[in-house]
Amino acid sequence: MRHRGAPRALIALFLGVLTLPTARAADLPPAVSQALQDAGIPARSVGIVVQAVDGGPALLSHNAHQPMNPASAMKLVTTYAGLELLGPAHTWRTEALAENAPADGQLDGPLYLRGSGDPKLALEQFWLLLRQLRARGVNEISGDLVLDRSAFALAAHDPGEFDNEPLRPYNAGPDALLVNLRSVRLTLQPDPAHKTVNVIAETPSEGLRVSNHLSLGREACGDWREQVKPAVSGQTVELSGSFPAACGEKALHLAPWSADQQVEGLFRALWRELGGSFGGRVRDGRVPAGARTLAIQESPALGEIVRDINKFSNNVMARQLFLSLDSERPATADGARRQIAGWLQAKGLKLPELVLENGSGLSRSERISAEGLALLLRAAWQSPVMPELIASLPLAGVDGTLRKRFGDGSATGRAHLKTGYLEGVRALAGYVLDHSGKRWIVVCLLNDPKARLGKPAMDALLLWVAKR
Repeated sequence: MRHRGAPRALIALFLGVLTLPTARAADLPPAVSQALQDAGIPARSVGIVVQAVDGGPALLSHNAHQPMNPASAMKLVTTYAGLELLGPAHTWRTEALAENAPADGQLDGPLYLRGSGDPKLALEQFWLLLRQLRARGVNEISGDLVLDRSAFALAAHDPGEFDNEPLRPYNAGPDALLVNLRSVRLTLQPDPAHKTVNVIAETPSEGLRVSNHLSLGREACGDWREQVKPAVSGQTVELSGSFPAACGEKALHLAPWSADQQVEGLFRALWRELGGSFGGRVRDGRVPAGARTLAIQESPALGEIVRDINKFSNNVMARQLFLSLDSERPATADGARRQIAGWLQAKGLKLPELVLENGSGLSRSERISAEGLALLLRAAWQSPVMPELIASLPLAGVDGTLRKRFGDGSATGRAHLKTGYLEGVRALAGYVLDHSGKRWIVVCLLNDPKARLGKPAMDALLLWVAKR
């Protein structure tokens, strides 16, 4: 996933790298060194560790102790900590509560929805929660719908702060009552016969209107999202720009509204579809003492959720998990950082360079070294939760963010790796099985203004390991 950051943030990112003693390209495999040279990326901008999973001297260690921005490779810290601190079977509960029992299909007074930070309360799960209410005899809700987000204590979130893309779902903030990742899905269908683009609103939301001004493009598909220009006016989503016919059908996910607006539109639409009526308004609040539980929707187990986080590099889900690591309620980012620091200390892992902001890698301030990530991956290999963590990583040439890489190379199906990509940052970290059957920890962090050109060097490194 590509993210564009502010130039001043990039300058700050590279100052530390540029003031280091020169790291020699001669330390690197020739193919890697040549690929970096071709891209115009100096060797000092790269941190690499290659080491056998069973320990011993590193096969390759280059600029390994320099703190660097890992982008989404930081999700390895969050998901590994989550699996050990919470356990792979951990689940989150979203509850529907009321002060009064429904009578003759009517619920007098408010209906409360209380979240616990579920990272995966998707459209289907939200529908199931409302379906439970209908099955338990609730037909008419005469009071308000009150949304209780008190499980998290969060500062105000600006979705456009990171890269000035406030409608992109990856920029949505964490939320104790996060519903459908706060997003709507629009399907774009090219219609060459009529030289138009059809837009289908797949996510129900009462009042949602789509103003479609897309033109049908003739160019190659490429980075089609950059050509589609969304804007929001009230409950209307306006689409302008061009959509290439060569793309075929594509899903466009947007986060167009505040959390309350998004939940209200979805609730009203689904509740009406289920045959219910609702006469109140939607507002924030707290569940009063003594309220009775009417229905509970339980999340998938954490062992399943980390697959979504890592394979598809889901930033919002990672932030939900990060906050959930705080053992106190309401959970805070500071509390989560303290928990991770204590966990690392208990494991004897010394990562003095580690800087955690939100645990997702969607940050200009997060830092870790190649050596630090390698130490973490070796500890994970020896951990009881090793199978869950490795299974959550994209498999080269097969799925997730690595599905289209190494499709016909020596690393296809042999590398479980977490990727990372921000403007000025590329990262790969995980495990590679070479052709002799030996497994290696491989970490490669690249921080440089030309990082977008670093993919061939990373691929060369992985092929060098896989062919051993």
